[in-house]
Amino acid sequence: MRIAIGQVFHETNTFSSETTNEKMFRQREWLEGIDIIQEHRNVKDYLGGMIDGADDLQINIIPTLSAVARPSGIILEETWQKIKKRLIDQLKQSEYLDAICLSLHGAGVSEKCDDIEGELLEEIRNIFGENIPIVCTLDLHANLTERMIENSSLLLGVKYYPHTDGYDRGREAIYKTYQLLKNNINPQMHLTKLPLMIPTSTTVFGPANEINKFCKMYEEKLDILNCTFYHGFPYSDTKNTGVSVLTISNGDKFLAQQVSNSVADEIWEKRSEFMVKHLSPKEGLELALQYNQYPVLINETSDNPGAGTPGDGTFLLSEMLKINLPQTCFAFIRDPEVVEKASVLGVGATISIELGGKTDKLHGMPLQVKGYVKLITDGEFTLTSPMGKGQTVRLGRTVRLKIGNVDVIVTEIKSQLLDDELLKLHGIDMNRYKIIGIKSSQHFRAFFQNKVPKFITVDSSGLSTFNFENFQYKHLQRPIYPLDQFVMKENF
Repeated sequence: MRIAIGQVFHETNTFSSETTNEKMFRQREWLEGIDIIQEHRNVKDYLGGMIDGADDLQINIIPTLSAVARPSGIILEETWQKIKKRLIDQLKQSEYLDAICLSLHGAGVSEKCDDIEGELLEEIRNIFGENIPIVCTLDLHANLTERMIENSSLLLGVKYYPHTDGYDRGREAIYKTYQLLKNNINPQMHLTKLPLMIPTSTTVFGPANEINKFCKMYEEKLDILNCTFYHGFPYSDTKNTGVSVLTISNGDKFLAQQVSNSVADEIWEKRSEFMVKHLSPKEGLELALQYNQYPVLINETSDNPGAGTPGDGTFLLSEMLKINLPQTCFAFIRDPEVVEKASVLGVGATISIELGGKTDKLHGMPLQVKGYVKLITDGEFTLTSPMGKGQTVRLGRTVRLKIGNVDVIVTEIKSQLLDDELLKLHGIDMNRYKIIGIKSSQHFRAFFQNKVPKFITVDSSGLSTFNFENFQYKHLQRPIYPLDQFVMKENF
């Protein structure tokens, strides 16, 4: 049994001024052939799950292409066409294949296509025919389309946010591909889309957690292979953007439709519960100062690099520098210019800099500060977070600056803080700090949830703010809640 595996992964924030080119994919991940196996074996991610699942079943997997870029703006068409062609060429060059198993995101947008996953799957289906199983994993924030459904055999999305089950979905994808090839299952998929957008909502608690329990009930009681609540990616302005439910039954199309609609009804009833308002950075810091247990972790959700923001916003950092409280740190802000200057002058230097705020004016202005260069690193470490554990992270050169009483980590490459490995790389023990400022919406919870006594989420203007009114949507299918208050589910 021969199953090809591959990955094309990009979450596109169409409001970003930073277009996504080939260099950005190669900076994060561009692997071909056996290098995919070597890089992802023993890693808790989608491909790691596929590799381990294939080992368990003694299936011969054929690695093709893995192209991943950090969330950012619209993908240049030339870049997208090159990625698509390279993956398809690798599939064509493989010897006889029994099935194809891919890790996709589901919210990818290029200059000419607002559904790159659907386009890719359609071309693969046209080339390899109707009989070959095509199974894909998807991100929870996928904006699902009928085009994806029609050109795949099975779509399996992560259910948790933070996405701690990517590895599990990868294993499940291989196992269900095996079952398909053995004719042990007959997947029937039904997609129900809602006229609804929700902000980036954790499944650790709250309404998303309750909906997941509802989905699980159906999976346990009925002949349902999978039932997934897709949150959608609201920072992508397309006609496909929004919440959806995908249910996969074993042979009963009508049952899949019933379950999807039932879950959609539950989501719709809870729609207002998702619309949470957060404190401003100043208010969040004032609240943090009232707590006696440390550290207090303040996450700046409006500049979340995991949602395609620049990662160089200054609103929260500016407030922290004003308070100038000892035993506080900010981890981290992207600013290649500052890293370069610190690297040239070296450890022990005091540098006058404009920090952050260089990508756009939406996330705050550059901060005119002086910083003492405490440490310089290569920015490479291994993740210990349950989300992607074992993965090598490369953030380029990084610098620990002391600005007043505040330790500030500055990097060349943007990302989220997923665990404390970057802190430790810079000699920072989080348990000795009172306040830690980070840029993230929810993924930090995978590691920090049971290690930090208090979390405070702050919001402001930014490309991942919870306030959708800040965006000028042009392609979104209307009416849609919460932009339109008087809307019925039947509108879609």
